[in-house]
Amino acid sequence: MSGTGGTAVASAGDEVTVRLVKHPRPDVRYPAVVVSDDGNHVVVRAPWAGAATRDFGFVRFEDGDVFTEHYWRDRWYAVKEVRSGDGTLKGWYCDITRPTAVEPEGLVVEDLDLDLWRSADGSAVLRLDEDEFAESGLAERDPDAAEQAVRALEELEALARDGGFDALLTLTASPAASGN
Repeated sequence: MSGTGGTAVASAGDEVTVRLVKHPRPDVRYPAVVVSDDGNHVVVRAPWAGAATRDFGFVRFEDGDVFTEHYWRDRWYAVKEVRSGDGTLKGWYCDITRPTAVEPEGLVVEDLDLDLWRSADGSAVLRLDEDEFAESGLAERDPDAAEQAVRALEELEALARDGGFDALLTLTASPAASGN
């Protein structure tokens, strides 16, 4: 990765660590490979990083699944395309986060305990973990961040329901913009 003044830019093919900060729980760290970075929208690909299958009821994340993860330096969410090992699209799992920081050692993403799921066919769009968000105390500790998080969830849900979701994810940088 290259950059000055604390703003790193990743190049396609770079191996990075994604650090998902989950206050007050321990951070989750996993390796990923950069697909592109246009200076604002960074895309990485990573295998399912869980130690075991995780069944949410509406989708199962399991060994062999591949996540193509979209992060933005100016948006309060991350969108993760989930495919099975054979390439079948399962859907998109979205985390509401603070804007992503891309640092020399990798991506730092602060999870704000709100999530959204969109099935592969778009028929299911589910708001998740609103109880965890309420219990997190963010609204009391940082009301501005809590407001941004709720707005981001509403924006993502509207995009997922109204056909703008696919366009959001096609904003991937060209190879020239990603530093190659």
